[in-house]
Amino acid sequence: MTIREVRCHDVSVPLHTPFVTALRRTTTVDSLLVEVVDADDVVGVGEAPQVWAVTGDSLAGARACIEGPLTGLLVGRDPYDLHALSTDIRAAVVGNTGATAALDVALHDLVARRLGVPLPVLLGGSALRVPTDVTLSAGDADTLPEVARARIGEGFTTLKLKVGTDAAADVTRVLAVREAVGPDVVVRLDANQGWSAREAVRVISELEDASAFIELVEQPVRAADLDGLAWVTDRVRTPVMADESVFSIRDLITVIQRRAVDLVNVKLAKSGGIVPARTLLELARAHEMGTMVGSMMETHVGVGAAASVAAAFGTTAVSDLDAAWWAVAAPVVGGPSYEGGLLVLPDMPGLGLEIRR
Repeated sequence: MTIREVRCHDVSVPLHTPFVTALRRTTTVDSLLVEVVDADDVVGVGEAPQVWAVTGDSLAGARACIEGPLTGLLVGRDPYDLHALSTDIRAAVVGNTGATAALDVALHDLVARRLGVPLPVLLGGSALRVPTDVTLSAGDADTLPEVARARIGEGFTTLKLKVGTDAAADVTRVLAVREAVGPDVVVRLDANQGWSAREAVRVISELEDASAFIELVEQPVRAADLDGLAWVTDRVRTPVMADESVFSIRDLITVIQRRAVDLVNVKLAKSGGIVPARTLLELARAHEMGTMVGSMMETHVGVGAAASVAAAFGTTAVSDLDAAWWAVAAPVVGGPSYEGGLLVLPDMPGLGLEIRR
């Protein structure tokens, strides 16, 4: 049984609400969906999201990478050689983590379908329901409380508030949300590299002094500024999480050696797939570092894969898997769904979905 072909499909899915962070504003999810087909016509599906401001990957670049060297590497190989194939894919190209993640996930999906088990079961777990936060786009103190209350009314219990667009106003925004939702709702912040180190310490310290009870602050400073990241972590009581600072295993080793953060957000589209993501989670755990599994703005394919990793390997913090919730419609039939603050994976082989034609 061998891999026969690889197929690529561009998709653009509108969002019901603009997604706004310190890095970008978008009203669509733009992704390359990938199918790996074996000789028996069993199909595995993966996704390479276009996220210019984070990974730098584009649809055209991911397609060229997959249809070029990576398809040539896969055709004729046995998909059951998952670890070897994932390693070879990542060794064949520099960067292009979205493309390598898409193929890594598609291969895992294909094998899980052939074995007749859900993807989390293939990965060694049994859970099919994964808690998730929900993101509040960057906004002002007048509108954010209403949005926060609406999300709580829909069943979410962990809010991820995007900050970093204006340090001078961030404290007021966060306190407005905390007052609106009360003390029992978990509130976490994501600055998406938007603050300087001094701004980060000032904002976080003011929130601590105001008893805002912030669970964690994600990526307060620029990704490459590990000195600044460590400086912030040393000067605040609130746990600090790395996101854009950690793509690879080498990145995480450096962050651990610098003692730069308390937690790390692991994303398949950053790390290059399920195999390296698992290594990142295990490495963080070995060094008593907190973990979360996140997603880019992706469709149900990428979110389902990320949720499968979270379900199988576990995390110390509620994961960030709400990306597909923002979509007006799904480009697939089947796949994960939302029940309030839970992402529910289908009890079906693989990811339990097919690309909508």
